[in-house]
Amino acid sequence: MSSASPKSGLETPEPMQADHINEEFAWEVEAGLTASPKRLSSKYFYDSKGSALFAQIMDLPEYYLTDAELEILKEQSPAIMDRLGIYRETPFELVELGAGDGVKTIELLKHLEAGDYRYRYVPIDISQQALNQLEKNIRAALPNKQIQPKKGDYFKKLGELSDSDTPKVVLFLGSNLGNMKDDRAHGFIKSLADNLAPGDKLLLGTDLMKDASIVLPAYNDSQGVTRDFNLNLLERINRELGADFDLDAFTHAPEYDEKEGITKSYLRSEKDQEVSIRAIGKTIPFQRHEKIHTEISRKYNDAILEDICRGTGMKVIGKFTDHRDYFADYVLEKA
Repeated sequence: MSSASPKSGLETPEPMQADHINEEFAWEVEAGLTASPKRLSSKYFYDSKGSALFAQIMDLPEYYLTDAELEILKEQSPAIMDRLGIYRETPFELVELGAGDGVKTIELLKHLEAGDYRYRYVPIDISQQALNQLEKNIRAALPNKQIQPKKGDYFKKLGELSDSDTPKVVLFLGSNLGNMKDDRAHGFIKSLADNLAPGDKLLLGTDLMKDASIVLPAYNDSQGVTRDFNLNLLERINRELGADFDLDAFTHAPEYDEKEGITKSYLRSEKDQEVSIRAIGKTIPFQRHEKIHTEISRKYNDAILEDICRGTGMKVIGKFTDHRDYFADYVLEKA
């Protein structure tokens, strides 16, 4: 029998069994939905359904980011390797952080394989499922290519490679840095530099600042796939934490500030309502039009990136863009 909370007047849901709960997920959901304003971490988008939906997003006509970076790697890999200071006779380690399905990386690997470069490819990801899919895709595209995947925290695994004197090129593609606020992005770049030797390089994918008419459709496509991707986060909370979110009562509501250069994704409550979450034993109130902040996507220019890199030990030494200047892969070097 549930009881009413004397403090809030809201009904307290029956608790779930502890052995059925992802405790970190439950803790972060509780912290985020009891904060003001409400928030949920974008890292929880990527359960199996979320990952499949994101794969669909990358193929959407409105989602220019994938095609733009794919164009760069297809057409400019020789120039990129030259700017990285890597030549055929130079042994090096190619370390990728969060490679995803590897579609873009494969274009770079094709160039390296055709040129008989002497390198070892080491993808790092926290998801074994992602590494398995990456390995499968690389095997299909490059049957003779051997890779050495490592599952775990980026910096821990990168640190394990730091004892080697072999030069390193780190790939961090797909504008993943843009999902971090600027202070956190600064900390990320600094932590990366701390695990590299002087002269090591970083190839960093970044979405560039542009008009809202181009940016917003990439986060609110006509087919509603991005909407479903965002709402799946609530569905995951329902499934894994015993919540009763009514998905029809929430709307996907992205916003973009052209001057600031940041896209923000929200889930907006369309009515006054209460949501019970058994795993945390709480009922969360929502007001009509109250928003849950789920994600940011920073857009960059040279000045913004250089400001983020200041004091990290990494310096921008090159830039490659697609033909529309929508996207850039920057080359950074540890001083």
